[in-house]
Amino acid sequence: MTIRYKNQGFSQSGTGTTTVFTAPADATVIIKSIYCSNNDASSAIEVIAQMTDSSASVDYEFFRDEVAAKSQVNATPQGINLEASDAIKITATTGSNKIQGVISYALIDRSQENG
Repeated sequence: MTIRYKNQGFSQSGTGTTTVFTAPADATVIIKSIYCSNNDASSAIEVIAQMTDSSASVDYEFFRDEVAAKSQVNATPQGINLEASDAIKITATTGSNKIQGVISYALIDRSQENG
């Protein structure tokens, strides 16, 4: 088993729901934080974050808040765990790359396990 600490950025180009991270099929992921930044200088933007449980084919909302203009928020202050193939999705009420962010996580790679 190997643990790698990684970051992945995202940018919300439209107002639809976008998958911004998917756990590899041969790994477990411990997400430390999902920072969402509003780059709009004039108004707050509502951001919704969901976790897709791939084993149940269900989306679970875990964050919904208005991110003030020129500010950022951590959508996962207590962290979140993802099993193989689970995903994180982001929806914003305004597109045009005004909501951007960084996902900080530990990737626990099980591909080298025996049995």
